[in-house]
Amino acid sequence: MSDGPAARRGPGEPPWGGVRPFSIKTKLGALVVISVLITTGLSVIAVQTKTELRFITVFSMIATLLITQFVAHSLTAPLDEMNTVARSISHGDYSRRVRENRRDELGDLAETINVMADELEAQDQQRKELVANVSHELRTPIAGLRAVLENIVDGVTEADPETMRTALKQTERLGRLVDTLMDLSRLDNGVVPLRRRRFEVWPYLSGVLKEANMVASTRAGIASGSGGHTRTDVHLHLDVSPPELTAHADPERIHQVVANLIDNAVKHSPPHGRVTVKARRGDRPESLELEILDEGPGIPRSEWHRVFERFNRGAVSAPHGPGSDGGTGLGLAIARWAVDLHGGRIGVAESERGCRILVTLPGESSASG
Repeated sequence: MSDGPAARRGPGEPPWGGVRPFSIKTKLGALVVISVLITTGLSVIAVQTKTELRFITVFSMIATLLITQFVAHSLTAPLDEMNTVARSISHGDYSRRVRENRRDELGDLAETINVMADELEAQDQQRKELVANVSHELRTPIAGLRAVLENIVDGVTEADPETMRTALKQTERLGRLVDTLMDLSRLDNGVVPLRRRRFEVWPYLSGVLKEANMVASTRAGIASGSGGHTRTDVHLHLDVSPPELTAHADPERIHQVVANLIDNAVKHSPPHGRVTVKARRGDRPESLELEILDEGPGIPRSEWHRVFERFNRGAVSAPHGPGSDGGTGLGLAIARWAVDLHGGRIGVAESERGCRILVTLPGESSASG
């Protein structure tokens, strides 16, 4: 379904197709014309009635001043309201909005201020959620590590290999969370350069899947937390067509995308489930379409728009299989940012079973972008 005109216009663009029937320029021009007409009309009346010119001049000035005052008030009143709202925003109050009841440049300015307030309010809420979630995620491994060390210091437990492995679990979980947050910070600040090159898709994705299996096997005895599943019962299947398919992108960033999507799919897979990674040629030269499909409970359609938000772990009551604690909800956010850096698209697609994530990379045509 195509978007309507109202959906396509941006802030500051008038909803009546760019033509302002009541613009400020029009009002000021009308003020000048009306003033001239009043003066001319009174002058004609003065000549016909032989009224003294000074009376006509006084009447003309009074009428012009009244009209000017009316027009000036109609222009300054919304500016005063905008100034009040802007002051509230500058003091951290993002709840106030400007009334959008005008069809001129001031109405466009009011809409822009309201959009800015909406974005600032959303960013402030995200900042608060980020601080709260990061604090929560850091508290868990730190508390666990502290408990282990306190028990050793107090002589409750001995520093045997099993106890030290428990401490290592929490330390690795903490380290993975910090690395993930640093990745997000670099992506947000735009300091992650893209090093695009042409590569063969089959051997590249095959290596990513092998690495995912090796990492899972290595961590099988260590709780993952904060990223990195420990499932060894889920089968990873690769489907590349044609086999000689090539793509033009940053392999390091695409590795991040695929690894995080596989990690998420494995976590949500049932015991002995199957995760399929498909790769197809896109519409443009060297473009690539990736599909990651699992056999888990899937994602409710109402949650599709929130899947790639930070710290979002989904609304499924029991989303994770054995050997997974759910992570932090940062992996998909990183995948989205990496795809955005390429100018591509990522989203949830319809699927008869499980969750299906589609990734589209534009390829060589956007390499200079």
